[in-house]
Amino acid sequence: MGDRVFDRGLILTSQAIRRQLAAMPCELYLIRLIHGLTKRPFPGERLWTADQLMNLATIRFLRARNREGCDIYLHPYAQDHNAGYILVDLDRAEPAVLAAMCAHGHEPCVVLQTSPGHLQAWVQVSSAPLPPDVATAIGKLLALSYGGDRASTDWRHLGRLAGFTNQKPQRRTRDGYAPWVKVVYAYPGLARHADELLQSAATSLSESVQPLCPDRIPCSQLGAASAITVAQATAIYQTWMHRWQIAERFAQPDWSIVDLWIARALLAQGLPPDQVQIILRLGSPHFPRRHTDPDDYLRRTLARARAFPSPGAAVCVAHDRPPAAAARANRARSNSAGGQ
Repeated sequence: MGDRVFDRGLILTSQAIRRQLAAMPCELYLIRLIHGLTKRPFPGERLWTADQLMNLATIRFLRARNREGCDIYLHPYAQDHNAGYILVDLDRAEPAVLAAMCAHGHEPCVVLQTSPGHLQAWVQVSSAPLPPDVATAIGKLLALSYGGDRASTDWRHLGRLAGFTNQKPQRRTRDGYAPWVKVVYAYPGLARHADELLQSAATSLSESVQPLCPDRIPCSQLGAASAITVAQATAIYQTWMHRWQIAERFAQPDWSIVDLWIARALLAQGLPPDQVQIILRLGSPHFPRRHTDPDDYLRRTLARARAFPSPGAAVCVAHDRPPAAAARANRARSNSAGGQ
């Protein structure tokens, strides 16, 4: 009986690995094992082909290390470049976030549930390797747009390999069991708007070297937020509008209210207030509209946003819904080098 149960587990792990790798094909994968309790890496790193990872002897080895307390992490390998896959660590993900990513043309090729309520999404943005700074810039933009962990956006950040258990003590079930890392979605292919992400990243990097100050914003006001470009601010603002279906729900939106909602959501993600102001200034439609003192308007909007929690996913169900009635869940951030 024990052998049959073990064999069934081996088959299920093999199937999960096969689904994940088929949806994010790469010549080589870097595999790293990190002990969930001590955070110590298992000695050595290994580059594996998909065939090697699918070998039953390899899977048995990884399952044994997993039972000993090691988490199993993976990253598509392209030497000193990113292989074209961007990890979005969706800690405490909202139910509608995956639908929003797909609707906005940023559909993942792989989505994993690393534990109940915690997701990791891989988005393929290029079929060719990317420079590290470009990949990191795209990772930051996706994390900011969809509420991902902004500490997990570097170009070679590790994600989990499906079919193994999450050994982090804080992820244990009420019964004390380690949850399985499951494949939620797996479908190969580039995101539809991958080119726009690449263009936005390139623009961001070029402007960070030679900042371009819009006519309506003196450089002295940009400060540390100068790395946020018009394209980025507009993309972030439009993403939240799309997530909340603003255009579908309101024929003539009150942009002051939308500004407030978006400010609350960005502050809830930990974004500094000065950067939130820049995003509103650059991304809010037709800003400054009829505001005679735009700076004072932004200060008042941020003050109101800080006074109340984030509106959450249900903010736009009705235009007159009190903001205090919206969801108040704060995002718990992962601090592991390997994600959730």
